Amino acid sequence: MADNKTNTKQPAVAAKNQDFDLQHTADRAQDFYTKNKNVINIGLLAIVVIIGGFFAYNRFVKAPNEKKAQEAIFGAQHFFAVDSFKLALNGDGNTYGFLQVIDKYGGTKAGNLAKYSAGVCFVKLGDYQKGIDQLKAFSSSDLVIQSLANGLIGDAYMELNKADDAVSYYKKAGAADNMLTSPIYLLRAGLALEKANKPQDAIAVYEQIKQKYPQTNEGREIEKYLARLGVVK
Repeated sequence: MADNKTNTKQPAVAAKNQDFDLQHTADRAQDFYTKNKNVINIGLLAIVVIIGGFFAYNRFVKAPNEKKAQEAIFGAQHFFAVDSFKLALNGDGNTYGFLQVIDKYGGTKAGNLAKYSAGVCFVKLGDYQKGIDQLKAFSSSDLVIQSLANGLIGDAYMELNKADDAVSYYKKAGAADNMLTSPIYLLRAGLALEKANKPQDAIAVYEQIKQKYPQTNEGREIEKYLARLGVVK
């Protein structure tokens, strides 16, 4: 019987101790807040201001800028579509060109697209370094579009007789791993490597095309490139 009484008391003591610990913790928390309430309140206010500012920026600044940028780029896109690349870049005095859109709305989606389009215009006009600069400033989560941008940078470097740089960007374009663009740019990487007198590296790229993209036009024709470098079936 004595043992049973002892066992009955132990949970009660434990519960009492737990209540004491909780109360003690609460008292310490209250004491800490009392001593530091000014700092804590300022911190909470700052968080509210930051969150409120974020939503306000998106609603009252970012969204209107996106709309204005979309309207501003329309004329440049029209000139681009009809191959009037100078007008597409600089506008006609009444409408913005891509460069003006970039300058005024560079942080918007339309501004980002303008960087790509401006890069294409510069390359088409033979101003390869400016084209490279604009294309490098462009970024896209769409792997195919980013692949096209990297591939065009490679083309521009080839025009500047910078084969090593061209190979680097052709390989980046090829790394997108899709049937549409990857074999095209890997083949260009191989050709650039041949031009740079790096036949073994070119063979490695051609073998990659052969293994990964045999059903593409590049894959079906890759044997002739390998044979040219002394690799036969």
